[in-house]
Amino acid sequence: MTTAPPTAGAGPTVPPVDRALKRERLGWYSYDWAMSVFNTSVTTVFLAPYLTSIAESAADADGRIHPLGIGVPAGSFFGYVVSLSVALQVLVLPLTGAIADRSGHKRQLLAGFATLGSLCTMAMFFVADQRYMLGAGLYVVANLCFGAATVVYYSWLPDLAGPDERDAVSSRGWAIGYIGGALLLAASLALFTRHESLGLTEGEAVRICLASAGIWWAGFTVVSVTLLRNRRPRHVEPSATSAGALSGGFRQLGATLRDLRGYRLTLWFLAAYLLYNDGVQTIIAVSAQYGAEQLDLSQTTLVSAILLVQVVAFFGALALGRIAAAVGAKRTVLGALVVWTGVLVAAYFLEAGAVLQFYLLASVIGFVQGGTQALSRSMFSQLIPPGKEAEYFGFYEISDRGTSWLGPFLFALTYQLTDSYRYAIFSLIFFFVAGGLLLAKLDLRRAIVAAGNTPPERL
Repeated sequence: MTTAPPTAGAGPTVPPVDRALKRERLGWYSYDWAMSVFNTSVTTVFLAPYLTSIAESAADADGRIHPLGIGVPAGSFFGYVVSLSVALQVLVLPLTGAIADRSGHKRQLLAGFATLGSLCTMAMFFVADQRYMLGAGLYVVANLCFGAATVVYYSWLPDLAGPDERDAVSSRGWAIGYIGGALLLAASLALFTRHESLGLTEGEAVRICLASAGIWWAGFTVVSVTLLRNRRPRHVEPSATSAGALSGGFRQLGATLRDLRGYRLTLWFLAAYLLYNDGVQTIIAVSAQYGAEQLDLSQTTLVSAILLVQVVAFFGALALGRIAAAVGAKRTVLGALVVWTGVLVAAYFLEAGAVLQFYLLASVIGFVQGGTQALSRSMFSQLIPPGKEAEYFGFYEISDRGTSWLGPFLFALTYQLTDSYRYAIFSLIFFFVAGGLLLAKLDLRRAIVAAGNTPPERL
């Protein structure tokens, strides 16, 4: 099926806010509620320090492990695992988007990826003793499925909100996700702090917390799949129409890659986002490791700090959404990037054991974290040619939601070269400065019109 290309400046029609649309928006919000626990409980809180400790128990006298025969410091292992998962996503996520746009079976794809990812997360219960390679393998597959499901999930946004509604809808979804993550994390914190009275070891408590994230993810995905609906595909590549699912997806992706060169300003935004979001996601991924290894903070302190981030982030996402309604999403994100840079400077100077300072820094992170991501998502949705939402969000998701590879790689490499987590965390400033400069120079209104969409009133 093919359709005529959109007229410049003529974006998708704003859907009426009727009962059916409200119901579908509820389903869309509920998936953020379902999936956020993977980022919060698995990637951010429990897996990094736990997998590091498992790797350290298997290390030789020099403190090195040898996955696949390659010697690396145990402290660098998790950073390299995250980088590997994203290297695979570079290949898989754009193809996932092409298949979703071409087939129109987004509900089925969302259900399939979420099911496999959640099952791998549940299986992390069996990561014990010195089985660090099992933990790495399960995380790589789960993170790959997490990213693929998120590509499909994001692609619904232009169908659910018009240009002037999108910042608010995106921010609301992100805020709801933080509440979901906070609730499960609070339960996990209660279990972890009382593990001795429950007859559990610390490792057993962590493994239960990891598995519970998979159960939560799977259970609430059912709500999303029930309420969301498929839509007929648009702008399908003629050569991909009669091909099979996989081969047709490759042809669709090839056509999109050829067309993508014509949207120079969309690529500009992607480059900016790749840089500053690498910084955001790396902080999320390694904050618990930094607190445990460099600041000598207890696991209880780390988990409670992340819980604080989740609660503050709920209000921060809504607040930054309101600020964006007044001054525009671009200005709001640029202001947030300045705050992120200050966070890294403060983290470098944090003293070991300074719990109160760590909580204060966590509050600042929470306030800007959700708004940075939610508004970036809504900005990018304005830069996608109509009908190719999932394909473009495939490129977007490569550097989103804890799947960055440049940041974790730089963090791990800096630690390996300097043997200092302080230098490793400070090195991430590069991503916020470079990404912020690129975003500041982008003519966002011109970019939206060039993609064939109608700009919102405020940018």
